[in-house]
Amino acid sequence: MSVEIRPLAKSDEAEWRRLWTGYLTFYETTVPESVYRTTFDRLTSGEAHEYSGFIAELDGKPVGLTHYLFHRHCWSIENICYLQDLFADPQVRGKGIGRALIEAVHAEATKAGAHSVYWTTNQNNTTARQLYDRIAKVTPFIKYVKMV
Repeated sequence: MSVEIRPLAKSDEAEWRRLWTGYLTFYETTVPESVYRTTFDRLTSGEAHEYSGFIAELDGKPVGLTHYLFHRHCWSIENICYLQDLFADPQVRGKGIGRALIEAVHAEATKAGAHSVYWTTNQNNTTARQLYDRIAKVTPFIKYVKMV
């Protein structure tokens, strides 16, 4: 089996929707159609300071995705990279798809001169955390959200 990680393209919209829906379903949430459209347009705009994405293909079939964003940080001069979404089809988990996607984002961050790559996950996402614990350092920070 051959894994290829490549930038998300406009022609990927149908498969991207399938994969992102799987991601949202995993986190027991949904978004309206307007968010699907806007998110995909942002991911494929190619504009600076906008989200970017990668698709993972296994033997030519899209099986995973990640979205990431470079942004400024007050603790360093260099930008940092936020890896927002990471998903692999359940039937291919354990085949290195998640690691390959994270490494692709890390390579882009290195190329862009970013200070670091960071991400969050649900504390109960034990399967993914086994990978994350092997390749990155868990921080003591807790996330708070106040809705507007």
